[in-house]
Parts: sequence; structure tokens; C-alpha cells
Amino acid sequence: MTPVSIMVKVKPNARASDLTEGDDGVWLAELKSPPVDGKANAELVALVAAFFDVPKSRVRIARGAGARIKRVEID
Repeated sequence: MTPVSIMVKVKPNARASDLTEGDDGVWLAELKSPPVDGKANAELVALVAAFFDVPKSRVRIARGAGARIKRVEID
């Protein structure tokens, strides 16, 4: 099965965690975690996995681990 790829714009230090799809097809991930020591990336993986109802092991950040806009792949 080919992985599904989505573009995600990350907003760390938000009041609540949320994942929504924008009109342009880019997803917005609001994360409570700060962008320090990979905490926001770990929260993003968990949030995407929960949203798409897949295990966290099937979600990975394919590109942009240190950037605000990331490409996330879901197996």
C-alpha cells in the first residue's frame, strides 16, 4: 500500500491540540507542546495518528522536521 502524504502547517504553544484541514488542502496542527527537543513533532505524530485512527508507528514526518510546514506520511 502506498503511503498517503499530507502537508501540515504547525502552530506550537497553542491552548489546545487540534488538527483541521484548510481550504487549500494544507492541514493546520495546533499543538500544546513547545518546539523544543522534538516535543512538538512527537505530539504531531500522535495527533495525526489519532485523527486518522492508525497506530503512531504508521505516521512519520517525511520532510520538514525542523520547519513549520511539514510533509507527513501515513502508511
